[in-house]
Amino acid sequence: MSSPLLDSPAKSAATVSGRTPAVIRLLVLATFVVILNETIMINAMPQLMAALQITESTAQWLSTAFMLTMAAVIPVTGWFLQRVSTRHAYATAMSMFLLGTALATIAPSFEVLLGARIIQASGTAVMMPLLMTTLMQVVPGSDRGRVMGNVTLAISVAPAMGPAVSGVILQFGSWRLLFAVVFPIAAVIAWRGLKQLKNIGEPRSGTVDWFSVVTAAAGFGGLVYGLSRFESGDVRVALGIVAAGLIAIAVFVVRQLSLQKRGVPLMDLRTLRHRTYTVALILMSVSFMAMLGSMMLLPLYLQNIRELSALQTGLLVMPGGLAMGLLGPTVGRLFDRFGGRVLVIPGAIGIMLSLAGFTQITMTMPYWQLLGLHALLMVSLAATFTPVFTLGLGAVPPHLYSHGSSILSTLQQVAAAIGTALVITVMSTRADALKSAGVADAVASLDGMRLAFVIGAVLSVAVVVTALLLPARADNVGEHEGHAH
Repeated sequence: MSSPLLDSPAKSAATVSGRTPAVIRLLVLATFVVILNETIMINAMPQLMAALQITESTAQWLSTAFMLTMAAVIPVTGWFLQRVSTRHAYATAMSMFLLGTALATIAPSFEVLLGARIIQASGTAVMMPLLMTTLMQVVPGSDRGRVMGNVTLAISVAPAMGPAVSGVILQFGSWRLLFAVVFPIAAVIAWRGLKQLKNIGEPRSGTVDWFSVVTAAAGFGGLVYGLSRFESGDVRVALGIVAAGLIAIAVFVVRQLSLQKRGVPLMDLRTLRHRTYTVALILMSVSFMAMLGSMMLLPLYLQNIRELSALQTGLLVMPGGLAMGLLGPTVGRLFDRFGGRVLVIPGAIGIMLSLAGFTQITMTMPYWQLLGLHALLMVSLAATFTPVFTLGLGAVPPHLYSHGSSILSTLQQVAAAIGTALVITVMSTRADALKSAGVADAVASLDGMRLAFVIGAVLSVAVVVTALLLPARADNVGEHEGHAH
């Protein structure tokens, strides 16, 4: 299938400078819908526990398994995206997602629902790197900040809106509605996408190294699984699984280094030689840990301790999510004009201040304060993510874009899982210790949550330190066509 885009992607995009290419708009929309599902279950937990007769730690698996699958599948996507056409990758991602969503809607048991979530996540795992890689190929350097602002909007607002959207939907029916509502929307987007999407770049042929696939899945998946086991209280088992995961990741890394010599790695680690990319990677991982941890805690606090309904909880966290979304494009434009540091350093400080504020939650903290702290956190994350993604990927040469974005997305999932596991573990351990000492349940839970927020606040100090190491611009290989404008 020949298309003008195939011949010179940079030039055809540059002619409409100032406008987001249609292919990116489509992919952003699709990514938004699939990522929304990562956090859409958080509010439905109490309902699911009652409907399927499962415990809280079992129900938590519906979110953990989603992240686990993403962490296990994404390492393969860098390789996959170089081997298949854009349309093929898109069709694969959306059909997996639709299959999982349809199955979840009719799931008769927890096991089937869990399987459906895993299929959904496999589709989502292809979607994120596909979007990033296509963006880096189609959008000229001078425009990237603005377009990446719209992309960050999809990637960061979707998880933030998940609880709010599900809170509204759950007012009208059971948890099955969450999937029933998403399915037709995703189906229309998939159909529109396949009608309009053109192939970008040429797929390269090559075989997959299955040993790498297995060690990546075992390593990243095992690491996330081990971390999620800490809350069950069996620390020895959890540590064992984490250690096994880390060993598998080490084997995976050694294998990639040897495959690089032959030019056929599953995940090209040469991207890590670019200092700016590596700093961006660390910053993004730590802020993701802090963000997801707090996103888990806040609904728990509002529903279990303040006894708000799912809808009220959703509405309370909605302004923060919306603010984050509306700011994305503005942040992108500011980035194109002033570079990254101006945004990332205040953003990092904002993250730290809001998490420090959350450590002060009480039984009666005014709702406007909670809303304000949450909005500050979301706005600060918006100011941080866009520049970090753009600087990080801009520092990598074009032939490594797909690998750079798949490493970024993999670490994002691992960080999200570490954040969630850390927060839930700290919270339950502290609460259980206090309960067994005779402290009232609500007080014990609240104290556990406070301690968990302290962990988030400590992590955010690392975000501030890393932010100071980032350059204002990515003056590197990927930027040459940007300077030509």
